[in-house]
Amino acid sequence: ETAPTSAYSSPARSLGDTGITPLSPSHIVNDANSNVSEQQTFLVVVAIDFGTTSSGYAYSFTKEPECIHVMRRWEGGDPGVSNQKTPTTILLTPERKFHSFGYAARDFYHDLDPNEAKQWLYLEKFKMKLHTTGDLTMDTDLTAANGKKVKALEIFAYALQYFKEQALKELSDQAGSEFENSDVRWVITVPAIWKQPAKQFMRQAAYQAGLASPENSEQLIIALEPEAASIYCRKLRLHQMIELSGKAVVNGYSASDTVGAGFAQAKEHIRRNRQSRTFLVENVIGEIWSELEEGDKYVVVDSGGGTVDLTVHQIRLPEGHLKELYKATGGPYGSLGVDYEFEKLLCKIFGEDFIEQFKIKRPAAWVDLMIAFESRKRAAAPDRTNPLNITLPFSFIDYYKKFRGHSVEHALRKSNVDFVKWSSQGMLRMSPDAMNALFKPTIDSIIEHLRDLFQKPEVSTVKFLFLVGGFAEAPLLQQAVQTAFGDKCRIIIPQDVGLTILKGAVLFGLDPAVIKVRRSPLTYGVGVLNRYVEGKHPPEKLLVKDGTRWCTDVFDKFISADQSVALGELVKRSYTPAKPSQLVIVINIYSSEHDGVSFITDPGVKKCGTLRLDLTGTSGTAVPARREIQTLMQFGDTEIKATAVDVATSKSVKVGIDFLNY
Repeated sequence: ETAPTSAYSSPARSLGDTGITPLSPSHIVNDANSNVSEQQTFLVVVAIDFGTTSSGYAYSFTKEPECIHVMRRWEGGDPGVSNQKTPTTILLTPERKFHSFGYAARDFYHDLDPNEAKQWLYLEKFKMKLHTTGDLTMDTDLTAANGKKVKALEIFAYALQYFKEQALKELSDQAGSEFENSDVRWVITVPAIWKQPAKQFMRQAAYQAGLASPENSEQLIIALEPEAASIYCRKLRLHQMIELSGKAVVNGYSASDTVGAGFAQAKEHIRRNRQSRTFLVENVIGEIWSELEEGDKYVVVDSGGGTVDLTVHQIRLPEGHLKELYKATGGPYGSLGVDYEFEKLLCKIFGEDFIEQFKIKRPAAWVDLMIAFESRKRAAAPDRTNPLNITLPFSFIDYYKKFRGHSVEHALRKSNVDFVKWSSQGMLRMSPDAMNALFKPTIDSIIEHLRDLFQKPEVSTVKFLFLVGGFAEAPLLQQAVQTAFGDKCRIIIPQDVGLTILKGAVLFGLDPAVIKVRRSPLTYGVGVLNRYVEGKHPPEKLLVKDGTRWCTDVFDKFISADQSVALGELVKRSYTPAKPSQLVIVINIYSSEHDGVSFITDPGVKKCGTLRLDLTGTSGTAVPARREIQTLMQFGDTEIKATAVDVATSKSVKVGIDFLNY
């Protein structure tokens, strides 16, 4: 027996005694009805939009699904920023106990004495860590503002637990009686481009926060952000959105004016309605929708703080179900990119060494500076002519003088950044061009990504492009999208664009069946032994057992990446033990981002589940010569369940596919 030549020893070699081999041709069964299990009844659906920069929740009572309530107004808040959501910031005490969340966390942290502040753990914008960590596990760390490490799972669980308590409290106050967690169906939104481990991580955190439990997993739905947005956009009436038209002049305004004017009216309308936090979702299919016919396609561009998610959907009439046409794409091109460019600009003016030190030594002042930048960032617009002023915190000016021995003003004069000046009121004065330059790399990435998407055959003939998410409020992004794609399709922005996902997630929780077909993000299969064929199989895969020549490590495919999967679809395969006398069978489940996988030792193939089936207890009586082991995979929302059944004894084992613990 030759040693295997692959990078690591062949997993199946050691499993030669527990291996399986396929029986006759495999088949796919579409038991679409098998998943209509006894539906639990919930009194209310609460959706949590856990964003990179800001978060919020909304809810609807199942008795009156047309009313969506957005959470109560938050205490705190920033000038120039609407407070329907709260910043995704969390503060832990020096003993690492949960202290506060959102504005409360930020304000408390800010008021601490600088020396005391170093002991407290303050975290913000930590959601991106789940997207950027390649090998995410339950033990992945996050770094707080003071440089100390904490477990990501704990932070996410604390945040979700906070929302759970806030929502239950608000519901109880509204109902006048105690609301139990068991009355609530929870929906948490995640970016569609997140890899499976990150989606599973969110579910684990929710279990730890007590929103649901593994035994009662249906109580929690993980929804994909652009899908939620898509569901909401279908309900829109024309007066609830703004169309960026490419027409030359509309009632005396040029196109760029109408963007501004349309938004001004919309903002006024929203301001008047802001007092009411209840949105009526008219149960008609929106007017935009009535223009869509069977088979029409549209793109949802969900641009948030951390990521931009692009999804392509198609309408299936009569019910208007959605079908995903092309797997979700996108990347880390959220509005954080603009903050990052601002930070690079500060490094250029004041020196990277100073900025690094300042962040560590005066973390609360750094947070202040970024808040000041945030409100100016929202004032950026394509046609702006007057400069934007950013107040520098006193401790920045003070610390810089200590650090360098000269003034901030001096630094600005001698740095050759000519479009940022010092104003006598102690502010950085940025020309509009300087501000627009900070947006450019991020917006360019989004446009380039959309261009690539529009090249795909599945995406030609798109009728509408919906621009949603918090970053969609940026006029610079709106204008760029309009200029690049206005001639290809109609570009639509819902008015309350930052709340689109939240409301859509509530609608999804009320009727999860609305999304019927998704694309599988990965290829799934199991490891099997096949009869060895000379000349076809590589010699290092040969394994001889009891005179039979087997090829080991074969990847037997269940479903391919980017294949359409109906929700609840079952894929069934039959196997038989490689050796008739086996008493135990081990079925290993593998996944890969690639399609053409032949062996489980191929690069990029990861193990993500194990089914162990005990074949004893059949006392040797009527066991057929060829024993059939059926393996089923069922594709659910973001989870996949696998089952193995010994047909002779109808013994079965179940396992959820696990991307975090292998």
